[in-house]
Amino acid sequence: MQDGDTRAAGAQAVLDAAEALFAERGFDGISMAAIARRAGVSKATVFHHFGTKEALYLAVVRRACRRTSELIRSLDEGGEPLETGLGRLAQTHLASLLEQGAVARLILRELLTGRQERARTLAEEVFGDDHARIVAYLERAQARGELAADVEPGLLVTVLFGAEVLFFLARDVLRHLPATRALAEDPARFAAGLARLLLRGAAPREAGR
Repeated sequence: MQDGDTRAAGAQAVLDAAEALFAERGFDGISMAAIARRAGVSKATVFHHFGTKEALYLAVVRRACRRTSELIRSLDEGGEPLETGLGRLAQTHLASLLEQGAVARLILRELLTGRQERARTLAEEVFGDDHARIVAYLERAQARGELAADVEPGLLVTVLFGAEVLFFLARDVLRHLPATRALAEDPARFAAGLARLLLRGAAPREAGR
């Protein structure tokens, strides 16, 4: 058990070091040797746990997304009504962005490089399963009549996450705009309001309207 605990602690130290260094310098700006030095382990230990720098990078991103991923899985499996489920998703995703700000900025910086291969890897290896689960959850809500038939689930997800990423990036600006100052100081209020706005806009229309 002690050996297992030691291995787990070593992997955790490597993840912590990699997260800090990736956030500081980007993927291309660091080496596995630098990560090993920051973690206080040998380079062989880093390769033993993660194999490649790409695999380590993806592990860092997955860890940062874990809280949101767990909620998405529970929504997908539990059949929660859309009104509460979308609100919880908005709250959890925004809280995760704010708590994991360094990794969120790392991901956004990597995406802004325009590297299609990196974007594809993130889509397939990190975000793909969660995205499919959210879409499936929304499609089931559509089948229950909780979501208008002409609403594209993928579009709703994109608007939700896109608005929250903008909040994350522009929060300091929003604090200085009178109409958004209170929202910037209260992320939970922003997330709840966003979910309500999307639900009302995506709700089934009454006949004749």
